[in-house]
Amino acid sequence: MDMVKIGKFIAKCRKEKNLTQAQLAEKFGITDRAVSKWETGNSLPDASIMLQLCELLSINVNELLKGEGIAMENMKKESEANIIALKTENELQTKKLLKLEWLMIGIALAAFLLFCTAGLIVEKLFGTKWLCTALTLAGVFVLLCAAFVGIWIEQTAGYYECAACSHRYKPTYAAVLMAPHMGRTRWMKCPECKKRTWQKKVTIK
Repeated sequence: MDMVKIGKFIAKCRKEKNLTQAQLAEKFGITDRAVSKWETGNSLPDASIMLQLCELLSINVNELLKGEGIAMENMKKESEANIIALKTENELQTKKLLKLEWLMIGIALAAFLLFCTAGLIVEKLFGTKWLCTALTLAGVFVLLCAAFVGIWIEQTAGYYECAACSHRYKPTYAAVLMAPHMGRTRWMKCPECKKRTWQKKVTIK
């Protein structure tokens, strides 16, 4: 999916409708900065407004994602190509989020150890136990914050696959938080077959 090409196509269609970036943004209750990011290829319009945007610009979703007008006889082929491209893009974004989770937890662990070490050094040098305790608690706070954000990433990025029926779904935050786990595999109840199994994290549905 060529984001720059899509951006240029949006800009072209907007100008054909005699709309400024600010006017287009106003119609969707967003900022002109968001429209600018579309047109420079830095982001795509949200799925929630994509159909409305296409209607306003007198194009269809396939043309938007292709970044150019499409002849009717090629519409089916382009539809299939765009679906594959969107799935690929979604999978890449999911993998990036999951990598970010590991990085964030690694940084939080390093910060926790740093706070604890600093606390021990301060206590040894100055005999101030309260400061040592405060630094240790600060380290614990950082670690807990990272853990809760990490669980949110686990819950929102990708899906879990039931080992019994292969159903793929997004569990609730509470289900992920409370589930026993080994890495990204969690012991949870499948909403489809109602069985509890060790369910693996997958990036696509």
